[in-house]
Amino acid sequence: DRKKSRGKYATARDIKIADDALKHIFLAQGAYPPHFVGKDIDWSTSPVPDHEWIWALHRMYFWDAMAKAYWHTGDEKYAREWCFQLQDWARKNPVDRKYHYTVTPWRRIEAGIRGHSWMELYQRFLDSPAFMPEALVAFLNSCHDHASYLVEHFTPENHGLMEAEGAAFIAIMFPEFKDAKGWRDKAVRHLNAEIKKQVRRDGHQVEQTLGYHAGCIRWFARTWELAEMNGLEKAFGDQYHRRMEKMVEVLMKLGFPDGSSAQFGDTSSPVHVRRSLKKYAGVFNRKDFLYIATAGKKGTQPKQTAYALADSGFYSIRSGWDENAVCMVLKCGPGPYWHCQPDNGTFELYAAGRRLMPDSGTYIYHGNPAGRKWFRRTRVHQTLTLDGENSAYKPDQRLWKTGKDLDVLVVENGSYKNLTHRRAVLFVKKKFFVLVDEALGKAGGNVDLHFQLAPGKAVFDRNTPLVRTDFKKGANVLIRALAQKPMALRKEKGQVSFKYGQKQPRPAFRFRIEKSTKTQAVRFVTLVVPYEGKVPEARVSLVGSPAPGSNRIELDVTVGDTTARIGYDLKNKKAWIREIDGSKSQ
Repeated sequence: DRKKSRGKYATARDIKIADDALKHIFLAQGAYPPHFVGKDIDWSTSPVPDHEWIWALHRMYFWDAMAKAYWHTGDEKYAREWCFQLQDWARKNPVDRKYHYTVTPWRRIEAGIRGHSWMELYQRFLDSPAFMPEALVAFLNSCHDHASYLVEHFTPENHGLMEAEGAAFIAIMFPEFKDAKGWRDKAVRHLNAEIKKQVRRDGHQVEQTLGYHAGCIRWFARTWELAEMNGLEKAFGDQYHRRMEKMVEVLMKLGFPDGSSAQFGDTSSPVHVRRSLKKYAGVFNRKDFLYIATAGKKGTQPKQTAYALADSGFYSIRSGWDENAVCMVLKCGPGPYWHCQPDNGTFELYAAGRRLMPDSGTYIYHGNPAGRKWFRRTRVHQTLTLDGENSAYKPDQRLWKTGKDLDVLVVENGSYKNLTHRRAVLFVKKKFFVLVDEALGKAGGNVDLHFQLAPGKAVFDRNTPLVRTDFKKGANVLIRALAQKPMALRKEKGQVSFKYGQKQPRPAFRFRIEKSTKTQAVRFVTLVVPYEGKVPEARVSLVGSPAPGSNRIELDVTVGDTTARIGYDLKNKKAWIREIDGSKSQ
């Protein structure tokens, strides 16, 4: 493989990171610039107050770049420097079994990540003349320290997966260690147990964020794959295989038509699902995975255009699978988890290659508590709040009906004491959405319905009331509310973070109704219309006078050339669409 890689293994960015690392200028955390750590390397230095920098320093991602540069160029300077830095790190950072969360190089997750990544580094540098016995002994001694330390106990949730992976990789790659079988057995037992605990029946990982879901697919899969490569396939049973397939299914069901994804919770940027789907299409013999992975060039198109992951509370509704399709992904699930945000009822909207209403994202973990807190607030998501406070997690699915011309989802969340948010989403003719949002209960205060748009210009019309994006080319979205005398439209501060540590402004607004404790419910009705070209005519009205909180609601909607009467009945679990002239479509 190394001979085939000459001249085509590393990117220009890899070479730059590797060349900087030769001079002890390390790119640790990608959100921050490279930092000189001294001629005599100071492995405890940090140029920023964010702990993520020092943790990433001890994951040595820049070593991966050095390995790629070595295979790309064949230049021994990369191997010589790696051997030096390896021995320097091992000498200056002896194993520390005392648990420290912040500044130690031996935080368990970092040790686990090294246990995995060092096995590949070993393969890349193994035949270099620079890999002398002194470097090999330092490497093996440190591997022994890592594995024996990691198997003492595994941290709960996703950290423990990386720790078990690191121990298992060392144990399988170096069976000569006398304790290798014991390390391997402990690590594999942990992974077998955790795939049952951390992965819901619908396949979604419990952190409720697709970034960590995709990470967990890797952390569960790589040890499983390495075991099979080494004749240890019986270490993982059929249930592990089935649960892994369900996890990959989630990427297909929740991914946008262009292969990107929503960034709910701590997902710093969209997870691109096609790479994983391509890999596992063969593993699980899934032609629908292959279809998505190849943008329809191979495989078989999925039969459904709407999916409900009821255990985790994720739902996707789309017009089709080509990149010009319309797709909404909505979240209303259990919590709380550290990487999950209090945002039940929120959604992302995609149309014709553009994420028109992206989730706010992560922004940062550490180093800026106020910044992290701002991005985690309920009111910076596409959902309902009472007096701007964060909501609770008390989800319930009330109705899920899909059809040719109408898809209907109704979910509820016990967001506040004595106040439940009910959100109905009606996808009409595979073109546009009608939202019916109700605040149910005796609590009083300012009930706000929040929306955020993609960065760019927006047009506000308080009289209609409506807001729309104003992109000169491609897809736009129009949001028009049913006018009510007590309701007001106001701009809000909007921000979005697509990459860790970075943020930018974007249009945001809310509709407000002041609710008294004597009022049992208030209602918002909103059209969400993706479109291209001319701004479409859009209007909506209630049929009859159903009180807010009614189980049966019917509406007349006109959007462009589509005019229909739509409705749903929660008591009888029904939904319908009729043309205005009375002919029944569904």
